[in-house]
Amino acid sequence: MKSIKIIVVLGVFLMSYSLVHAENIDWGKTGHRTVGQIANQYLKNKTKRKIAEILDGQSLAEVANFADDIKSDRKYSKYYTWHYVNMPFDVDYQNSEKNPKGDLVTGIAKCKEVISNKNSAKEEKAFYLKLLVHLIGDMHQPMHVGRKGDKGGNTIQVQWFGQGTNLHAVWDAKMIDFYKMSFSEMASNADELTKQQVKFIQQGTVVDWINDTHQFAIKVYGTAKTGENLRYRYMYDNFGLVRSQLQKGGIRLAKVLNDLFS
Repeated sequence: MKSIKIIVVLGVFLMSYSLVHAENIDWGKTGHRTVGQIANQYLKNKTKRKIAEILDGQSLAEVANFADDIKSDRKYSKYYTWHYVNMPFDVDYQNSEKNPKGDLVTGIAKCKEVISNKNSAKEEKAFYLKLLVHLIGDMHQPMHVGRKGDKGGNTIQVQWFGQGTNLHAVWDAKMIDFYKMSFSEMASNADELTKQQVKFIQQGTVVDWINDTHQFAIKVYGTAKTGENLRYRYMYDNFGLVRSQLQKGGIRLAKVLNDLFS
């Protein structure tokens, strides 16, 4: 009887742990590295030199997952809310209830402030530059601009080829992993865009980009029902948006970095 109780308690603990940590995932490692790799294609030479100096030669793709990696250390817990924005369907960011602990918009603003401050130490600039690379990526994952009630789709349980998961995880990594490409392959196979198309994507502010992603989030919520088994058809219907958002994330990251180091 005692062993049964232990198993039940352990099961509850693991379930709770998985639900909590499910909120911490975004784009997956391949997705974030893809954003960094695409951004590198649009950086000015001066920007590349400045980044190489600050990061001691590390690439944007290499540091793209730093903001997730540090979640294992509680001293960085204050940065957790920077990874997302919760917004109801019927409002834009300007009119939404703001998280007093900060969000994607305020987090990105802080990163830019530190990086552009000539009095910031190199180590401090490196830390916030790594965060910035990641946060710009997060901003383009639709479920990171989702509803508060379901934690950006984390509590919407679905199946991915018969395996239990949630809608947030499907958009974070399941589809990308299923595609079976490395981040460099994903980046090199992004859509070919004209200079005018790139310029159009880079227009606007961070808040404009948040609102843009929010519109896609609204659509994503309508793509699956609770408990639905998502398979090849879901991939066929939705992976184009994943690729597009990764590419936009990289192009806009390059814009932010070029502006910072111009």
